[in-house]
Amino acid sequence: MTNFLLAGALALTASAPTVPPGFLLWDKAATAKDNDPETNWAVSRRTTAKLTVNPCDKAALASAGRVAARTIIYTAVPDFQKSEQVILYSTKEQATQAVADLRSAVRTCASAKSGQSDYRYSVKAVTLGDEGLAVTGQVYMGRKAAIGGERAIVARKGTALVLYSQAGEWGKPAAADFAAQTKDATKMLGKICTIASC
Repeated sequence: MTNFLLAGALALTASAPTVPPGFLLWDKAATAKDNDPETNWAVSRRTTAKLTVNPCDKAALASAGRVAARTIIYTAVPDFQKSEQVILYSTKEQATQAVADLRSAVRTCASAKSGQSDYRYSVKAVTLGDEGLAVTGQVYMGRKAAIGGERAIVARKGTALVLYSQAGEWGKPAAADFAAQTKDATKMLGKICTIASC
């Protein structure tokens, strides 16, 4: 009886969704030795990690139903950051809700004033996975785009959410700003069903 229970427990553990080390595109770079004091890689396996594309900066955004996650954030002094995040949800419905919650957050926190400038968010649908979003964050002085912003691609496939973002000295938003993020998201979506339910 004990052996039967142990085998059952091991089977449940083996089938539990996970984002294994080495699965993310940037894992190799993130784990390599970096002696540059002006750059930093941070890797997290916490399912509670904040969504890396988060207009309202809320810890709970898209957190319901998560069963596994892996997040990599690269920071370079003085003002560049990029992130890669893969999150697995219990069901496709929960993953779909996570995308809907992000869309809602873009609307809720579309603009934040700071002194003479505004930081504005916008979102548009893109053709990636089961559903995809291109999220733009940008500093504006009045109606004119200033220097500084964020460009992110978020895509869902089955029970998985993949996010690729770059923040830094962006100028006026352009479609070409999303090229690297789209390329990475497409590559990840090509293999995500090996760990997610699609």
